[in-house]
Amino acid sequence: MNTGLAILLIILALVGGLVGGFFIARKYMMDYFEKNPPIDENMLRMMMIQMGQKPSERKINQMMSQMKSQQKNAKKKKK
Repeated sequence: MNTGLAILLIILALVGGLVGGFFIARKYMMDYFEKNPPIDENMLRMMMIQMGQKPSERKINQMMSQMKSQQKNAKKKKK
């Protein structure tokens, strides 16, 4: 019976570690992407040029502020 109990405890610890690790990694990545967004002004400017639009600073700033507000709204909805 001791061997069966030991195997059960090992399996429970493994499952608990996997679940805990998943949520810790998820939280870390969400914080990382909030601090370091994957799209910055230069990338946005290049995408607009590739789409045939002439990027102005006003347009770029407007799009960046929209993206940031969408991120904040998405974060509020999750809580």
